[in-house]
Amino acid sequence: MDRATVSIAVTTDKVFMTIPTEPIGSIPRPPRLIQAIAASGDYADPKLDPLYEEAIRDTIERFEATGSPVITDGEQRKYHNFWTYCVEGLANTSPDGFRIPFAAGHIRHMPRLTSGPFQYKVSADRFLEAAMRYAHVPLKQAVISPSALSLMYPADGLPGYSREQFIDDLLREHETEVRSCLQKGAHKVQIDFTEGRLAIKLDPSGHLLNSFIDLNNLALARFSTEERKRIGVHTCPGGDRDSTHSAEVDYAELLPSLFELRAGNFYVALAGEPDRPHVLKIIRKHMKPDQRIFVGVISPIDGRIESAQEVCDRILQAAEYIPIEQLGTTDDCGFSPFSDDTSTSRDTAFAKIRARVLGTALASKIIAGR
Repeated sequence: MDRATVSIAVTTDKVFMTIPTEPIGSIPRPPRLIQAIAASGDYADPKLDPLYEEAIRDTIERFEATGSPVITDGEQRKYHNFWTYCVEGLANTSPDGFRIPFAAGHIRHMPRLTSGPFQYKVSADRFLEAAMRYAHVPLKQAVISPSALSLMYPADGLPGYSREQFIDDLLREHETEVRSCLQKGAHKVQIDFTEGRLAIKLDPSGHLLNSFIDLNNLALARFSTEERKRIGVHTCPGGDRDSTHSAEVDYAELLPSLFELRAGNFYVALAGEPDRPHVLKIIRKHMKPDQRIFVGVISPIDGRIESAQEVCDRILQAAEYIPIEQLGTTDDCGFSPFSDDTSTSRDTAFAKIRARVLGTALASKIIAGR
């Protein structure tokens, strides 16, 4: 049993957390930071550094106060969003790239690569190092998937820079980022794969999803079996301004392929699903014996704060389908994957996280007493 599954203090009493629980990543930024970024117009403005540092420190303090045995830095310094943080500001990109349409009517854009070579401008291990200055419990680090970044390459190609060259560079950059996070002490490295469900919406034939799975497996194959035990994949239907981009897609079209990924951990958005037993049956059928499934028990895009009992009931339901030794809990998504999203407050986010921690502890106690 690792540090994240030992007993934790969730109230004044000690509760044994036999079911591991982890967050996904982002926490809403402090309003002061959001306003300062908007006024500057430059996420990387050095004048913002003190505000970023204060946001990281405050986020970690409040995260630890929830009792969460694993935390993140809340992605306070991921420039603009979880998807393009590593390529924001590259000189060889244009802002008119892949469009991500959300149900609420707004659209997010990825940058488009205009010439080679492809390389990261910022690596996530930088954020991990900054968080470690303040954290007293294990930290996980989220990174973007190779498949998401592959959408930067234009469909009509680039003169003098083939797609094959691009993929080689992309895989190298991703491996370097993940390996650096593992070596610097990340409890887990979580690969964000929100485009998985979106791929089915864009291409119902499944060809796009299969290409994503193949590409991400090329990346995962670069790590040892032991390393992959500390690597996970997160899937969700998106979450931005209390809206999704692919919630209408049946998980039956995604999950069988998802569990073919050679990762040791899977973080599956579930709390917001209208038919959770349907999803759990698919998970039970397709999960592998060496995979731990962290089911979402908190819905970040629902403004209501779940009760610990409600979370507990969701976990007990999941335990009917997933062996307890392979079960974990999480939030469906980050609370603010795009840094300018103010639809959820910091107070609400931390209250929901605390409900997840308390509910997981309650379910653990019930299951242990059976």
